[in-house]
Amino acid sequence: MNSAVSSPLSLRPIHQNVAAPEPMIHLSGVTKSFGGNTILRNVTFDVPKGRTTAVLGPSGTGKSVLLKIIIGLLAPDHGQVLVFGESIVGMRVRALFALRKRLGVLFQDGALFGSLNLFENIAFPLREHTRKSEAEIRSRVIEYADLVGLSDHLSKLPGEVSGGMKKRAGLARALVLEPEIVLFDEPDSGLDPVRVAYLDELVVKVQNETGATFFIITHNIASVMRTADYLGLLYRGDLVAFGSKEVIRTSSEPLVQQFLQGKADGPIGMDEMVDSR
Repeated sequence: MNSAVSSPLSLRPIHQNVAAPEPMIHLSGVTKSFGGNTILRNVTFDVPKGRTTAVLGPSGTGKSVLLKIIIGLLAPDHGQVLVFGESIVGMRVRALFALRKRLGVLFQDGALFGSLNLFENIAFPLREHTRKSEAEIRSRVIEYADLVGLSDHLSKLPGEVSGGMKKRAGLARALVLEPEIVLFDEPDSGLDPVRVAYLDELVVKVQNETGATFFIITHNIASVMRTADYLGLLYRGDLVAFGSKEVIRTSSEPLVQQFLQGKADGPIGMDEMVDSR
């Protein structure tokens, strides 16, 4: 194994000579295994408040498991996870549900209800978690539908709209409770490059307008170069690099450069999950 893999580039999300904002999410020594397979190993990083942070990595390197741990759907075997300064490891169910109301999640396929039109899909969290009147719900849904460019399509069912529209509806639903943190699970999956570029523009616009903290897991390098302020790279369960986008982009770390440039020559093999360590 290349020695560069075992030496993280940076575990502090900072720009050079500029202190990072306070963390909204803090992971320290997070380790998770299933059977004899270690998915995450001693992962440590902060997600700065009011910025966009993305964690990249080849398929099968633990990105989705990492997201589930942050949401509290999975518990780490070891380590600490703080969200809004509160430890979610071992948190009581009621307290965890209350914390999740402060989070928005955009799932890979939008996770829309097929039998509900886009209006009702976006309104669902408001009906489920608030006591707002129908007039208040309608106002809030229209506000966020307009923000993502869906105002003219609210009466349509998910099966009647494009993949890009489903993603935008999912984003509106993730935002409708006005969360402080929004998490994105492979937001570009299933979209062509042009629609990914439009979605990236929307992500930047929404983050600027809401000031929320965005956290993205993806393998799309071009996308995060347009959207993220901070980048991390997972490889074989290890966080091998984490820092400002400029620090990661200009890194001389062989593994980082191979992944960012999409080259065949380097420490990442054809099947990185079975290459010997």
